[in-house]
Amino acid sequence: MISRNLGLSGVSVSAIGLGCMGLSEFYGPPAQEAEAIDLLHKAVDLGVTHFDTAEIYGQGRNEQLLGRAFAGRWDQVVLATKFGPQRDPATGAFVGIDGSPANVRRSCEKSLQRLGTEKIDLYYLHRVDPATPIEETVGEMAKLVQEGKIGAVGLSEASASTLARAHAVHPVAALQTEYSIFSRDIEKDIMPTCVKLGISLVAYAPLGRGMLTGRYTSSGDRPTREDDFRAMMQPRFQPENIASNLELVEAIKAIATQKGCEAAQVALAWVLARGDHVVAIPGTTKLANLASNLGALDCRLDAEDIGVLDPLAGQVRGDRYDPDGMASVNQ
Repeated sequence: MISRNLGLSGVSVSAIGLGCMGLSEFYGPPAQEAEAIDLLHKAVDLGVTHFDTAEIYGQGRNEQLLGRAFAGRWDQVVLATKFGPQRDPATGAFVGIDGSPANVRRSCEKSLQRLGTEKIDLYYLHRVDPATPIEETVGEMAKLVQEGKIGAVGLSEASASTLARAHAVHPVAALQTEYSIFSRDIEKDIMPTCVKLGISLVAYAPLGRGMLTGRYTSSGDRPTREDDFRAMMQPRFQPENIASNLELVEAIKAIATQKGCEAAQVALAWVLARGDHVVAIPGTTKLANLASNLGALDCRLDAEDIGVLDPLAGQVRGDRYDPDGMASVNQ
């Protein structure tokens, strides 16, 4: 397994990690606990060290799941979790973002309890709170580093200016954001800022939430379940957009066929080829998909391949979130 450093933190992670959100929520019914824990254990056995969760995933259940899975094995993993967005305990509805110093500490303590560990390796502000100066949020996170409760500071979906302001308070080890062949909006100023400041990019949804794997072949088999947020909140999966977007996926599949690999492997190889400061955290609930994703490390793209793949983002129809979701990214 290839390892890459998280910024200047001294922490090293597998270049391909595992986004754990879907084990508990948002992509249909949650995985059975025994099956989820088996997947997490097998991921470690296969060399995966980087696991990503958040307090809002399953309203704490995802952190509890990882806590049970990794009890006694914390020395084998780098665990990242996130705070900030708030949900109504009864309905699960999102009700705002709280990046206040008080919530930084409160959320950290709750995550530590749910995880059953004494330290979070990488702690992210999940979304930037417009009501709290980033200096105040990161200032409190820096105190948690000093106290040994977290190992490194991260931000998610932050703008270049926010990154710079945060980094001036305490070194930011990683920026987590959506990044894939279809989602490249960060390349104009956010990614250059990461490179300039020595901040790693943690790419979530590097497979376009499944679209880039070739799994979907027509608008008729798009996600439609009410408990799958792609069906309601993902414009790229909507009937007016998905057929056009799936035509673009054919270019990825064609390259995969030429190379004797999978479309998902091409998509992940493209992300990892953007630089040694980039790592990916594709999510899955299936061992076969996990093993396939790791095979991306053996997929080599040449200049001709990149020339075919790079223009696709400009042809994608639909934003990556609905208007409410888009309002909270790159802040």
